[in-house]
Amino acid sequence: MQPRGLLLLLALLLLAAAAEAAKAKKEKMKKEGSECQDWHWGPCIPNSKDCGLGYREGSCGDESRKLKCKIPCNWKKKFGADCKYKFESWGGCSAQTGVKTRSGILKKALYNAECEEVVYVSKPCTAKMKAKAKAKKGKGKD
Repeated sequence: MQPRGLLLLLALLLLAAAAEAAKAKKEKMKKEGSECQDWHWGPCIPNSKDCGLGYREGSCGDESRKLKCKIPCNWKKKFGADCKYKFESWGGCSAQTGVKTRSGILKKALYNAECEEVVYVSKPCTAKMKAKAKAKKGKGKD
């Protein structure tokens, strides 16, 4: 047999072995699957600090599982990573308080999370926005 034929035969054997291993893994996952339909999931708990990769625990009857999850590091901890909101545009700046506010309406609650229907957020008004607007107005007069 020529070297090319031998290499081709070896490649086909490796491909068949890989396909068989993938099939066995898929069947194993099916066997480990649960018949239970009423899973209750806890919050995502990061492995370190307060964001990043972590896990969430779930239970259904006497079964329990852990799933990998991730909390984005720029996420607002106040709402939790499992509550997704659709936010309106920022309102005008209040002269009395020096903050502007906006509201968000619940769009999706992941893993049966308990989320507020409407949330309100506020942030300080920035002087940068005013300075940029004035700089743009003065630019065209030169």
